[in-house]
Amino acid sequence: MPVDNSGRFYEAGRPIEVDGGLAVRSKRGKIGEQWWSRKFVDVLEGVCDSGRLARGRAYARKGQVIDFALEPGRVLARVQGSRPKPYEVTIRVPAYDDAQWADAIDALAGRALYRAALLAGEMPHEIVDLFTELGLPLFPDRLDIDCSCPDWGIPCKHGSAVLYVMAEAFDDDPFLVLAWRGRGREELLDALRGTPEPSETVDPLAVDEEPLDARLADFWSPAISLGRLRERPPRGGTPPELLLRALDAPPVKVRHVPLVDVLRPHYRDLRRSETAEE
Repeated sequence: MPVDNSGRFYEAGRPIEVDGGLAVRSKRGKIGEQWWSRKFVDVLEGVCDSGRLARGRAYARKGQVIDFALEPGRVLARVQGSRPKPYEVTIRVPAYDDAQWADAIDALAGRALYRAALLAGEMPHEIVDLFTELGLPLFPDRLDIDCSCPDWGIPCKHGSAVLYVMAEAFDDDPFLVLAWRGRGREELLDALRGTPEPSETVDPLAVDEEPLDARLADFWSPAISLGRLRERPPRGGTPPELLLRALDAPPVKVRHVPLVDVLRPHYRDLRRSETAEE
């Protein structure tokens, strides 16, 4: 039997049905279709109690979540339980400030593919790594959840239901992930449109044209020291995990983490070890 915050047992009754509640589309199996919503679900399923998550999925599928509002750093929701008054749920994550977002926007604008994808309304998979490198993780590794219900568990089934409804909302609009961290769609896209286009890559083989008669005196002289010709050219900008990006990700997970995400840091470690040996 469930126990409330004061240690007293209470009877968990059948929830009151909601007319027009926010029911998730998935009626069985996994909730969340896109990679970003699956990433969010994987995080919460890795840190939350499995029993309460199961009850939360049932609530989310029945439409017991009445509504929710997402704003920077916070989600406010109402969930109908077995009591007449709906429970109030608050889910918090740190919202990044203007300086942190300025760094993130500069990094996004400096990578043409990321910039183009976001301006087209898409969420590039590598954006998670970019934010992580900046010390600004997109997905929280812990969840600060409050609910007005008497259940002491975190999250309770009402909080879990809201999390699953959020996951499907992320499916429909990936920019909600960024809005939760402090930048809404239009504000972010306006900032990206206002940044200069990334500079074109310089061709290392390009040579300025000069008339022959201007170089008659030093035509046969080497342009650089002959000793430098033995130096190896610098490596290109090809990411070490390019193969992982090019191939379809296998449907395999290690402790709820996609296999590709597990392998990516090891590919980078191999690149670093090769560089160190040189």
